[in-house]
Amino acid sequence: MTASPTPRRAALAFVFVTALLDVLALGIVIPVLPDLVKGFVGGDNARAAHMVGLFGTLFAAMQFLFSPLIGALSDRFGRRPILLVSCFGLGADYLLMALAPTLSWLVVGRILSGITAASFTTASAYIADVTPAEKRAGAFGMLGAAFGLGFIVGPAAGGLLGGIEPRLPFWVAGGLSLLNACYGLFVLPESLPADRRGAFSWGRANPLGAFALLRGAPGLLGLGGIVWLYYLAHEVLNNTFVIYVNDRYGWGPESVGLTLAGVGVCSTVVQGGLVGRVVKRLGARRTMMVGLVAGAAGFTTFGASPVGAGLLCGIPLVALWGMVGPSAQSMMSAQVSATEQGLLQGTLVSIRGITGMIGPMLFTSVLADSVGPFAMLPQGSPFMLAAVLLVAALGLAFVVTRPQRAMA
Repeated sequence: MTASPTPRRAALAFVFVTALLDVLALGIVIPVLPDLVKGFVGGDNARAAHMVGLFGTLFAAMQFLFSPLIGALSDRFGRRPILLVSCFGLGADYLLMALAPTLSWLVVGRILSGITAASFTTASAYIADVTPAEKRAGAFGMLGAAFGLGFIVGPAAGGLLGGIEPRLPFWVAGGLSLLNACYGLFVLPESLPADRRGAFSWGRANPLGAFALLRGAPGLLGLGGIVWLYYLAHEVLNNTFVIYVNDRYGWGPESVGLTLAGVGVCSTVVQGGLVGRVVKRLGARRTMMVGLVAGAAGFTTFGASPVGAGLLCGIPLVALWGMVGPSAQSMMSAQVSATEQGLLQGTLVSIRGITGMIGPMLFTSVLADSVGPFAMLPQGSPFMLAAVLLVAALGLAFVVTRPQRAMA
């Protein structure tokens, strides 16, 4: 990439903002989507809950199916056109949902948003193109910080906007995405030169074909397993935290919101400002292991604390766990060629899609058996399970990264 430093900084800022808006647009509709669905089903809470769950599953399924395709397309045609098409598509999709006259149209909108929000794949590949291998963990950490920041700001903004008009968050999400896409037309140069692009193959541009990439280098499949366990453990926060703290500690919406905001702020600080420095000092392998230990300790604290104050002590540990993703991602990125970066990033998002389909059912089932007067499992069992998953990931990390001393 031969662009001057100023355009390069502008391009990286655009990529960061794109990732932020992907998550912000997702988060901004969270507070209003259930009420909007209830309006379409005549106020039936049970049916509305079922449909909201279906929306979540469809979104994860689209990420699983289409992320490898989008990544492979960016390897063939370049990052710029795929990023811009994704941004325009996401904006148009949220406007479609703002206008949706029926529940069926809203379902179509959520399917399309799952496809177009896969621009996170191309954003990661863009970062890999323009960032030296030794600095990629920090750059990927900045994308993780965008993810955390979006989930801090998105639901809060969505709640405020939804209080004005239930469909207003969809209009705002769509407008922001389209404005960002227009901005990208002027500031985003191509990061993948024509001579570094790979051929497109339908055999690889699908989840099964993409996973074959993980067998292409020593340790890559094992690192993929670590990432899978990392993403699966993360689902415990999305699906059980609110009910758990309400049941065990009697926390109301205000306490829950402030605590989740605290988790988001701490995670953003770690991924945006700390992970690059730690990797520079310890190396990606050791940083990943430190993060796994911290995460296991943090979730154990969440599950074992008899009082809410004890749970708060686990938040910094869970935030340090956020170093795992960027470290593993940088290690994997270093093992594939420039022509496969998009496919690799698409494969990682596809892995996340799998956990997004499995995790909600897994952790809510454990939670259901650990609350109420007829509980069969101890309180905190979902978080203990998440800790066990991270311990398993730590053991796998020792095995699959030991011979690869160059990455340490």
